Amino acid sequence: MSDIVIRDVRRCYGLAHALDGVSFTADAGKVLALLGPSGSGKSTVLRLIAGLEPVDAGSIRVGDELLSSPQHTLPAEARRIGVVFQDYALFPHLTAAENVAFGLAGLPRTEREQSALNWLDRVGLKRRAGAYPHELSGGEQQRVALARALAPTPRAVLLDEPFSGLDSVLRAELRDATLQTLAEAKITTLFVTHDAEDALQAADKLVLLKAGRVLQEAAPRHAYDAPASLEVAAALGPINVFAGRVLNGAAATPFGTVFTPHLPEGAPVQVAVRAEALRLTPGSQARVLSVRPHGAHDLVRIEANGGAWRVLTPARTPLGERVDVTLDPAGAFVFQAD
Repeated sequence: MSDIVIRDVRRCYGLAHALDGVSFTADAGKVLALLGPSGSGKSTVLRLIAGLEPVDAGSIRVGDELLSSPQHTLPAEARRIGVVFQDYALFPHLTAAENVAFGLAGLPRTEREQSALNWLDRVGLKRRAGAYPHELSGGEQQRVALARALAPTPRAVLLDEPFSGLDSVLRAELRDATLQTLAEAKITTLFVTHDAEDALQAADKLVLLKAGRVLQEAAPRHAYDAPASLEVAAALGPINVFAGRVLNGAAATPFGTVFTPHLPEGAPVQVAVRAEALRLTPGSQARVLSVRPHGAHDLVRIEANGGAWRVLTPARTPLGERVDVTLDPAGAFVFQAD
């Protein structure tokens, strides 16, 4: 097991900076999620770590070994890093077992075949060893690709949007199965996603990216409870945003004040309030606009003080046409406005 350390990495395409001074550490044997919107630089990070592209500045190391710098790029095949691409990139003319065995060319044939079967068994697909990719479901192809990446005992595994394109039930099942396999293998893992739920539930650490820069590097719970910016708060779940100013050390919202001892008096601010931080009870303060099922919660839209707010309440909470609203300060964050 080895840490992957990214320091001040920059990658440019012409005049465009895909990555601009990116730094973070993927801890040995842990799962790190790179979370961000399309174009934030997530997949570029994976390509640089895998050795598919050079860096323009900065460095990438695995343990004590330098993989990339402007003066040095270790070839991809020498890095011992497994990659599972978004489209899985299985060889269509090879069976599942042959796909897994492909990266074990240095072993004797019988040992190579047995190792491939063992890895297919670990991902629950030994019975499909003789199937070709077109005969496998999307989830099965993903598991074959994971087994192929893990079979050569890499130092790290990179997953590019590993659960995209799957229905919600299969997505959750595959995510849990993948994490179990990686945990058992004790492999340092980075996975790219634009889905906050996947990142929060699957990762030991989050790195949030936007426009080629790191917004925050933190454990999932810390990032959710103490976002470094309005953008981070919005990336991790539904929020309401209220503009105001700091008065007497606090920012006022229609539903209560949030203390801001770290901001100067009179400073313009934006208050981010998580949807679940608003509590509804029968009353008269706000008007209920709509109630929609949202899994274990209901997503309620309310109108108050001329604005619309989103609230997550426990499912089937009795609500009338009008409600009172209270604010849990633990789910409210104040950021100084530009």
